[in-house]
Amino acid sequence: MLRKILLAAFAMASLLSAQDRLAQDKEKSGKKSRIDVENYVINAEINPHTQALTASVQVRFVPLEADVSSTSFELNNALNISRVVDDAGRQIQVSRSNQDSSVRLNFPSPLAKGKPATVTFTYDGRLTGEEDSPVYGIKFAAIQNDFAYLMYPARWFPVNDYTVDRYTADMHITVPSGFKVIASGIQKTDHAGDKVTYGFQYSKPSFPGSIALVQGEPVKVSSQGVSTTVYFRKKPSMANPYGEETGKVMSFLTSVYGLAPQVNLTLVETEDGTPNGYSAPGVVFLSPSGIGNQVGTRLLVNQLARQWWGTLVSPINRDHMWLENGNARYAELLWDEHNNGPGALETDVHETYVQALTVDNPPLIQASRLEDYSPEFWATTAGKGAAILNMLRNVMGNEGFSKLLQTFTTQHGWQSVSTADFRQLAEQISGKNLQYFFLQWIESNGAPEFKLEYTVFRTQKGFRVMGKISQDLDTFHMPVDLKIETEGNPEMKSVDVVGTSSEFTVDTFGKPKSVTIDSSGTVLRWNPLIRVEVAIKRGEQFAEIREYGDALKEYQKAMEVNRQSSLAHYRVAEIFFLQSNDQSAANEFREALNGDLAPKWTEVWAHIYLGMIYDLHGQRDRAVNEYNHAIRTRDNTHGAQEEAAKYLKQPFERKRNNV
Repeated sequence: MLRKILLAAFAMASLLSAQDRLAQDKEKSGKKSRIDVENYVINAEINPHTQALTASVQVRFVPLEADVSSTSFELNNALNISRVVDDAGRQIQVSRSNQDSSVRLNFPSPLAKGKPATVTFTYDGRLTGEEDSPVYGIKFAAIQNDFAYLMYPARWFPVNDYTVDRYTADMHITVPSGFKVIASGIQKTDHAGDKVTYGFQYSKPSFPGSIALVQGEPVKVSSQGVSTTVYFRKKPSMANPYGEETGKVMSFLTSVYGLAPQVNLTLVETEDGTPNGYSAPGVVFLSPSGIGNQVGTRLLVNQLARQWWGTLVSPINRDHMWLENGNARYAELLWDEHNNGPGALETDVHETYVQALTVDNPPLIQASRLEDYSPEFWATTAGKGAAILNMLRNVMGNEGFSKLLQTFTTQHGWQSVSTADFRQLAEQISGKNLQYFFLQWIESNGAPEFKLEYTVFRTQKGFRVMGKISQDLDTFHMPVDLKIETEGNPEMKSVDVVGTSSEFTVDTFGKPKSVTIDSSGTVLRWNPLIRVEVAIKRGEQFAEIREYGDALKEYQKAMEVNRQSSLAHYRVAEIFFLQSNDQSAANEFREALNGDLAPKWTEVWAHIYLGMIYDLHGQRDRAVNEYNHAIRTRDNTHGAQEEAAKYLKQPFERKRNNV
């Protein structure tokens, strides 16, 4: 008997030791145990006067692996955890890593796979907006004396699998009397003395938990059957225009995607330093610069589309973020086409393709490698994602593509979705095997540059064009349109371009005058003109994050291809001006004026900047001459006319923070 007891004890010790080693190995490798968070119960008190948050958050989750002994959540580094307990009230060992805002929990005993568990976090801290954000350089949370906003990306409550793990939530937010809480879900209030507790219940699995504290009465606008509540502090005059536009946009998007998860929305103004827009279930946060002095319709369309792409359906992991960001971006193009016709769509598509081509690696299906909110992240998931949708529309046809968008969000409502789900429905609707398309654009990188060779022969019935389309991608496969201009009506033919060389034959009645490949610009591809635009766009992305040396290198690449590029010279001049290198800036602005003047606005703004430089150097007569040149262009892009008129009245002075 003693021998059996000793053997059993030894076996148990060995098992525990093996589990400990497994947990240690996971921790060393950085791998976290997979769990699925089902529900949050958030009890929080926000004090605007002290800019402080106190919270107790109960998290119910299900382990997706056997014998889970540890896992981790993300929580804002500014919040201090006082204790974490399990559902039996036992203390859970906690360790933190500020580098990735993570909190690792080591459980007293391993958790069984599939058996729900609950942990409760108790924590507090100050969120002034000056703390390091989990998303570098972008504010998502701040508690000010007269308002506050706490958005999901701020990780103000413990987050598992950011933007991926869907959950329900019950929130109880206590604030001083005089403040109102805006959040997702069904609302109720409870007054107690000089405090008010707002309760919100969101019973569909999504991403609730973004909240705002506001004061005063909102502007309520009814437009096309949509009621929008608007809380704009600094931009109150824009509340009605935004409410009106929200109704129009929601009506249009409903015709595209089907019924919205929530028709009536709330718009809340944040502050400088936040993203221009962020969409939560039923609530859209807009920064003052995003709101602007006239309705930023493209921004609004993008954010409202996320009520479907983000709230209603979301990617199964971050490698599939193109489904969310690409559809939100493509919604902008569909709206522009709806209002301004095919010509506007063609311009938007071109701009989108330029953005998409700024990033060649990684392939779209590896988007999780890119830093959240970085220019590369948006170029890949939004720009290339929208480009893919536009090409898919061409492959499926308008009717089939419209049915795909309408059906997908309905069929997969309140679910996590993958590229495979999207492809399956596209194939079902189109009746085509689209494996080649998704392999080329989702799982591969690179884009083709077509070369066209052809010969024209006379036949008994007319003429025959025989030719070859070449490009460098060995695995490429894509239907491409050919347009043959003749003495009569033009002829159109779709050619399946497969591999590096594909031959074609087209018979025409009239004599062919020219042959153009992809004349409508449907295929994401390189050509000499777009190489210049892509280099400039890359430079702009570097300049946006103040990497001026890298930006200048990209602009130089553009000028090597097209020395006459006014935009490249203009962008170089901008950087020199920011660096107070005024003589070099003036030289480049002159080069911009002597170039191709594309886009046209480079002319008016080059004159304005030259005037500003002359003002700085005490040459008022020359400055006035430049401002008058600017006014004579009659180009008011980005308020150019008002800017020129302002400096005609009073000389420009450089602010210290412009240096």
